[in-house]
Amino acid sequence: MPVSTTAATATGLCAFIDESPSPFHVCRTLAGELDAHGFTRLDESAPWPADGPSRHYVVRGGSLVAWATADAAGVTPFRVVGAHTDSPNLRVKQHPDLASAGWQLVGLEPYGGAWLNSWLDRELGLSGRLSVRDGDAVRERLIRVDEPILRVPQLAIHLSDDRKGVTLDPQRHVNAVWGVGGEPRSFLTFVAEHAGVDPAAVLGWELMTHDLAPSRIVGRDEDLVSAPRLDNQGTCYAGLHAFLAAVDEPGAAIPVFATFDHEEVGSQSDRGAQSDLLPTVLERIVLARGGDRSEFFAALAGSICASGDMAHATHPNYPERHEPAHRIQVNGGPVLKVNQNLRYATDAAGAGAFALACAQAGVPLQRYVHRADLPCGSTIGPMTAAGTGMTTVDVGAAQLAMHSAREMMGTADVPAYAAALAAFLTPAVTG
Repeated sequence: MPVSTTAATATGLCAFIDESPSPFHVCRTLAGELDAHGFTRLDESAPWPADGPSRHYVVRGGSLVAWATADAAGVTPFRVVGAHTDSPNLRVKQHPDLASAGWQLVGLEPYGGAWLNSWLDRELGLSGRLSVRDGDAVRERLIRVDEPILRVPQLAIHLSDDRKGVTLDPQRHVNAVWGVGGEPRSFLTFVAEHAGVDPAAVLGWELMTHDLAPSRIVGRDEDLVSAPRLDNQGTCYAGLHAFLAAVDEPGAAIPVFATFDHEEVGSQSDRGAQSDLLPTVLERIVLARGGDRSEFFAALAGSICASGDMAHATHPNYPERHEPAHRIQVNGGPVLKVNQNLRYATDAAGAGAFALACAQAGVPLQRYVHRADLPCGSTIGPMTAAGTGMTTVDVGAAQLAMHSAREMMGTADVPAYAAALAAFLTPAVTG
């Protein structure tokens, strides 16, 4: 289902997530919507069109950067909304075929701090991409299996110590059952056949599992979203709608929407937030508009990035795990995230820019601080700030069950988050 061309909604978010089980599918979903709005995909290895208004994007694996420029040239700063496309899950090993106690298994390993117990006893599908030989070339083929082929079974309570459950070993306890008895079958052969390619032509793969239960609007008053991968497809969806709204509103900055793979494992890859992807794209935008490297650095000096990720709502069953003076409510509006030890990049300047955007959008703003006696997670914010020199602010939308196979957020926060990001992307012309 294509993304709604109207304002961001919880129903639209559910459709977006269900269409995007892997980072590669996220980029395909985003690209399809950008294409529908007149954007053109550019090849990083080819010259880019120079001068004039433009609406373009580039895709590098599971990452995508989009931008829109108007007629004005000279030193124009950027307003960037950043997000990440990957989510914690269980991924297929390179030699996946296993057998144990008469069962046929697929070898899996955790990716990105997956909350392992949440993946047990779920019907799992498969998605990702294959590298396939085509003569003397290698082609990419996206794959998606929305059939309940995999399941990681829980141990019966009767077999655990003191009936208190077991500590899951990521090496031994998260392999998936996919058959019993009979002749062993090659998992990769099954995948290749499903993709419609010769198994012998498959040269490489990035394959991951996904929960097959569809995203849903839930709750007594239907004011909650229950879905996988809200962290961070919630921001991908809201950021897309904010960006599409911003490109039609003349402002004092060039709007940019950047989504990165591999945030959940540190972002240190060819397409992660620590890569050259964003600064290279930003410099080439300046060069295509007739500027030079000096003007690029001048543009960066006036630019601001909103690092969008999800935020922890105060958990009703574990309120003591949260900073008592910073309660965060679902459906309470976007969240400004601050950490004095720079696990988040927010400083006073960035906070001011986002707070003003929320006020202009007419949405409330919440301020999050992690408990000082608990380790705080991080985002693409600090590395974006360090890699580009841009003022960077960490923001998000409140959710529960972060890194679970299934997460929850508020329906009202979807349009509010998108509205705040849209206002952030369109600063008023001053002076």
